[in-house]
Amino acid sequence: MPDASTLVLLGAVVVLALAFDFINGYHDTAIANATTVSTRVMTPRQAIIMAAILNFTGALISHNVAKTISSGLIHTTFVPHYVVIATLIAAITWNLITWYYGIPSSSSHALIGGLLGASIACTAGLDVVQWGGVVEKVLIPLVTSPVVGFLLGFVVMKLLFLLLSKASPRFVNRWFSKLQIVSAAFMAFFHGTNDAQKSMGIITFAMIGTGLLPLNAPVPVWVMLLCATAMAFGTAAGGWRIIKTMGVSMIKLQPIHGFAAQTTAAATIAAASFIGAPVSTTHITSTAIMGVGASKRLSAVRWMVATNILWAWVVTIPVTALMGGLVVLGIKGVLILLHVG
Repeated sequence: MPDASTLVLLGAVVVLALAFDFINGYHDTAIANATTVSTRVMTPRQAIIMAAILNFTGALISHNVAKTISSGLIHTTFVPHYVVIATLIAAITWNLITWYYGIPSSSSHALIGGLLGASIACTAGLDVVQWGGVVEKVLIPLVTSPVVGFLLGFVVMKLLFLLLSKASPRFVNRWFSKLQIVSAAFMAFFHGTNDAQKSMGIITFAMIGTGLLPLNAPVPVWVMLLCATAMAFGTAAGGWRIIKTMGVSMIKLQPIHGFAAQTTAAATIAAASFIGAPVSTTHITSTAIMGVGASKRLSAVRWMVATNILWAWVVTIPVTALMGGLVVLGIKGVLILLHVG
């Protein structure tokens, strides 16, 4: 049985993980809501309530992504609790910075970057990282999933244009206003199956490191419920800055465009969740919107806004890795001073 100080640190991990989940939901409200709100298919209140409920439901369905986080990236036998605390501090800080500037960055990659940097700083070596898992589950999906989102958005929109070339705008808007609600629901559900899993994985990771759970243990039910609830409440709080960036600033959307973007993004995220890849739901949704816009004409996408988003994606893992590493070094310095004192 772990000692009292270890349990206190574990409690701090749980609190910070839930805070991260709440901020993640707040930060990522735009993923399910940006298109439905910007096309006025749903009111902001209706869209957020639906997204919160379905985020909660989706978070309870699977724990494949949580398993990747808890045992597929770092050798847990080498990692003390303050590494997990540093990871969460880095990820939360980055999420708040990007939310403030209205940039739809990746909460997933912020968490992973913080974990890698904190773990490396703790051990002063690279052996703590399971590089095969990082490449297979993080870096490859990091590159491929946004490309898939863009291409699928482009192709699906082209197919819809072809199939509906003789339909009147009134007919198209009437039907796709309804269909877009369905696609938004699927988007919110699959967002829960992927994004809420990260905090579940972090808490499970900490419990394995404490010895409360065996290696490769499944996520405890109470952890799933807490994380799903935190994500749902965060989504219900709603982060409007990023909704504006994705649904208004980047491209002007109609219901048919929102349907195409949400459907392709939801399908891509569902596939990633199935294989346990902790992808960026934000990246996929953003590039799906870009692909839908580009299918009309390239100038339909405000590429300056899109470029700023892409730069945020590129720097997220390195910056949060640096932040996580610095927090660990700071904690180690304090521990040394306390021991000397």
